Amino acid sequence: MGRMSSRPPSWFTGAIANRPESHTVDVASCDVHYLRWGDPSSPCLILLHGGAAHAHWWSFIAPQFAQQYYVVAPDFSGHGDSGRRLVYTMEQWADEVMAVARDAGGQDRPIVVGHSMGGHVAIAAAARFGDELAGAIILDAPVRQPDPESEEGERGRMFRNPKTYPDLETALEHFHLQPPQPTTNDFIVDHIARHSLKEVEGGWTWKFDPAVFARERYTTNEYLSRTRCRLALMHGQLSDLVTPEVQSHMEDLTGRNAPMIEIPQAYHHIPLDQPLALIAAVRAILADWQHSVDKRRLRDLAG
Repeated sequence: MGRMSSRPPSWFTGAIANRPESHTVDVASCDVHYLRWGDPSSPCLILLHGGAAHAHWWSFIAPQFAQQYYVVAPDFSGHGDSGRRLVYTMEQWADEVMAVARDAGGQDRPIVVGHSMGGHVAIAAAARFGDELAGAIILDAPVRQPDPESEEGERGRMFRNPKTYPDLETALEHFHLQPPQPTTNDFIVDHIARHSLKEVEGGWTWKFDPAVFARERYTTNEYLSRTRCRLALMHGQLSDLVTPEVQSHMEDLTGRNAPMIEIPQAYHHIPLDQPLALIAAVRAILADWQHSVDKRRLRDLAG
């Protein structure tokens, strides 16, 4: 049952066999859970999931970087295996990212990679804590004028009354992506769906807190224009969210100092659609940043 319709490829089975360490840190009286792979003496890479998602959206991607990087993937509060809050804000989630970075250790300043809502959190962190970051890579996180609180938040009505299902297989049949899109990698969808559920009295339900979608709107426009570290912007070729108009607006906000990279044949959920193309694109950005000079940082230090 479930969604397994084809045999997973060896790169995927090898990746998820590389099991991460699991840790928790208290951030403003809330337990924030995170996964980590690799050697803490390596440069740190922090992977940020989207709304109603969780750290295991990265558990088949993170190991691909673990030979060169110390990779950390947190569950934002209200998501995954982290605790819940009465109120959720972008600023609090950005604080959680930095607290996880400090707790996990690692060398020098980390680089953050954020998808969708996690991309908005990465933008907020890059604006508020840019001096403490080596860079931020933003994946299909639309910044528009006027700015939505997030695409998940705009569409969050469907998440506000999560149901309880009698058994795991029934629950898995009800897992779907938002916004809706075609999927070809059913083995990935099955993997993240299984990590999206928890057993409760009466059956199985989703891990995320529905109150996540009751938060107030935020202004990422201002944060994107105030980022204080290196940036790279990526979007899916087939994404309905990061349209050409959105791309142009985001490039204007960054002063056209951040590359805008298109991932071929990807919809909004790039890590699910084209994971290997995403890995290659992120590797290329990281390699460039390792061997080039961050002129903005040099200018800030000199000024």
